[in-house]
Amino acid sequence: MIWSLIRIILFIGTIALITFGIAFVIETGGEVRISVAAMEYSFSPLMAVIGITLLLISIWIFTIVMGLLFAVFRFFNGDETAISRYFHNNREKNGFDALADGMVSLAAGEGRNALAQVSKAEKMLGRPELTNLVNAQAAEMTGDTKKALKYYKKLLENDRTRFVGVRGLMKQKLAEGDTETALKLAQKAFALRPAHEETQNLLFDMQSDAGDWVGARDTLVTKVRKGTLPKDVGKRREAILGMANAKDLLDKGDVEAGKVAAVNANKLSPTLIPAAVLAAEMHILSGDKSAAAKVLKKAWNGTPHPDLAAAFADIEENETSAQRIKRFAALTKINPTSIETRLLKAELALADEDFPAARRALGDLHETEPNARSLSIMAAIHRGEGADDKVVRGWLNKALVASRGPRWICNSCNKIHEVWAPKCDNCKAFDSMDWKTPPASDDVTKSVGALSFVDSVLTVSDDAQEAN
Repeated sequence: MIWSLIRIILFIGTIALITFGIAFVIETGGEVRISVAAMEYSFSPLMAVIGITLLLISIWIFTIVMGLLFAVFRFFNGDETAISRYFHNNREKNGFDALADGMVSLAAGEGRNALAQVSKAEKMLGRPELTNLVNAQAAEMTGDTKKALKYYKKLLENDRTRFVGVRGLMKQKLAEGDTETALKLAQKAFALRPAHEETQNLLFDMQSDAGDWVGARDTLVTKVRKGTLPKDVGKRREAILGMANAKDLLDKGDVEAGKVAAVNANKLSPTLIPAAVLAAEMHILSGDKSAAAKVLKKAWNGTPHPDLAAAFADIEENETSAQRIKRFAALTKINPTSIETRLLKAELALADEDFPAARRALGDLHETEPNARSLSIMAAIHRGEGADDKVVRGWLNKALVASRGPRWICNSCNKIHEVWAPKCDNCKAFDSMDWKTPPASDDVTKSVGALSFVDSVLTVSDDAQEAN
């Protein structure tokens, strides 16, 4: 409102000044004379003002026309001009429109239409760093791998698109099954962009598949440093890689290096059961029995497991059952209420032929956790106490059809594994094994192998009865 009022006042003021000027010139009178050669021209002041104004306008128009003609000349001469910029901007706009249409077609799954649109954009823009990528992806969509490969190679020529080109070539090689070349390309992509999470994961998976545990560890450390993996998970997985490397070194006969790797792996994750078992084996091999016991007790405190108990038994090879019970007390006092500890104590008592102690240790597990192991222990207890064969066989029959108890299960695909491994052999997931009881539908005992311990106890019990 105020601005409109100001403009009106300025307009009226300008008209008033012009009117005042014209009136002043008219009232002044006189004349203006211009001499050209022998001719003399006389004008009134008003006519002189009008003439000067028209002359200035003519000069202005002449300047514009000459500028336009000069611009046309420069345009045809190939120089940068407003005209050339106009045509260039118009061409660039059409090129970007075609590129946008190509990207939309690509997202819609219309590969051939995307190729056509991007080809048009390529001619108009002259920006290969933009069009080559869409061309490569569109060629992949249409199944033209050769054309896609050509465009991915072109992306390598530009610093800004080199990573995308390497990544595209890597995926091409993976699709072809050329894992060796794909691994090298993944390493190159990782070197270009270490923080790229998908590249980190692909490289890690390929390195672990190839058994390159040292390289996989370097990738893992980078993942933790770049924040794409939590520190605690990274430390556990580093321990798994160290343990796998230790096994490879031991298989090659490098015992000293294998021992160092195994011990370091256990230090990174003391509760990782396979790492604890391997570290304990290395300590036993070196004659350091106390270190082996310490490692196993720390792991048992995390998760009691039969493999830990077996490794603890291996610390002393020649000992009586009573000596073993006494030595195992250091282990069984840790997590005393856990199911594994109670089963272990029952088995130790059976080996010592102390059947009442075995029954006390087992408690009601044959009812609350009726699996092959607890039911087999009950069969052995009854046999040791002199029960009829019918009663013993009844317990054994129950054991044969009961759950086998906790096993290593992949938390990614739920496949049951008899032995722990760094990677699931089904879905290839890394560090996916959990020690837990599988669902009843998946847990079927297919043999009496789980009863081997009980069979040996029954044999011992028979011998004891015959001796009596």
